[in-house]
Amino acid sequence: MSSDPWGRVDEAGTVYVRTADGSERVVGSWQAGSPDEALAYFKRKYDGLVVEIGLLERRVQTTDLSAKDATTAIEHLREQVTDAHAVGDLDALGKRLDKLVETVEARREERKAQKAKQTDEARHSKEALVAEAEELAQSEQWRAAGERLRALVDTWKGLPRLDRKSDDELWHRFSHARSAFSKRRKAHFASLDAQREEARKAKEKLVAEAESLSNSTEWGPTAARYRELMSEWKAVGRAQREHEDDLWNRFRGAQDIFFTARSSVFAERDAEQAENLKLKEALADEAEQILPVTDLKAARAAFRNVNERWEAIGHVPRDARPKVEGRMHAVERAIQESEEAEWRRTNPEARARAEGLTGQLQAAVDKLQGQIETARAAGNNAKADKLQKELDGRQALLDQALKGLQEFGG
Repeated sequence: MSSDPWGRVDEAGTVYVRTADGSERVVGSWQAGSPDEALAYFKRKYDGLVVEIGLLERRVQTTDLSAKDATTAIEHLREQVTDAHAVGDLDALGKRLDKLVETVEARREERKAQKAKQTDEARHSKEALVAEAEELAQSEQWRAAGERLRALVDTWKGLPRLDRKSDDELWHRFSHARSAFSKRRKAHFASLDAQREEARKAKEKLVAEAESLSNSTEWGPTAARYRELMSEWKAVGRAQREHEDDLWNRFRGAQDIFFTARSSVFAERDAEQAENLKLKEALADEAEQILPVTDLKAARAAFRNVNERWEAIGHVPRDARPKVEGRMHAVERAIQESEEAEWRRTNPEARARAEGLTGQLQAAVDKLQGQIETARAAGNNAKADKLQKELDGRQALLDQALKGLQEFGG
């Protein structure tokens, strides 16, 4: 008979394994060799179980083996250990399996808590997504809000599912917010399309009028109308993108035709008026040579000759007109003043009236001087002072009349 701390082989070749309570259990029989070989064989069976249990322990510790699969594997090994045809410390293997059960249960609770935490985080994340989507549903930033809502959908898809009821309720709110935004955006752009169609029709009319005016030569009124058309164009708003540029090019093209033609005409006119200004300045120089007037008849003839040539010349630039015309008017006034002075000198009736007035005033002055002398001789200074004031007034009139009489050569 051969024995071992954990088993023995009797004379009949029966192999036993010892249990923790000291009893024995038959695990097999051995007839082919020595008892030691029998024990070695059944020990190898035991070692095989040790290896399998070790492998399962490592899988539980180092992989994401599910608790269900781990439990199934443990029970399978426990059955093998319980009914094992092996020699060794089978109770120790059972304890290792018991400990492994505890590890799996702890891992199960840990994963359960982790899953609960993830679910709670997912719930808060989805509630935040729903709240943001409902806020965006009222936005009028159509492009930015639309892009953000699409990004929220991608974020939603990346989050774990909740229980069906909670997940469905949140998704319903989220989906409703997106639908509300899409409906509002669709209505907005439908309205915008209608407005742009109205703008296109209005701009077609503006373009038609602009093109009809492009060959006009009524420079002032037409330029003013083009300015009005431009204001109307800006007030109308934009047409559809595919029409806006074409309409604008036609509108601007019509204006360019008109204003190019006007600029050409104005350039020719400006050149002509600049030349006219040189001619009129030369005539103004010639007219100013007439002054001072020494021979009224010759001066009148010379000015008439200059003025006839002046009138034959066309317009000059508007900003230069006051100065050059002012020079001619100054010469004309000087000749007119000379004519008035000559008329006064040669008018007998005017001379007679002037002489008569002068005589009357002189007589009045002489009379007042006599009255003043008489009053002072009588000691009546108050009367003399009063008469003196009257004398001063008459003397001023007499001086003025004498000056006028001198103009008649008197």
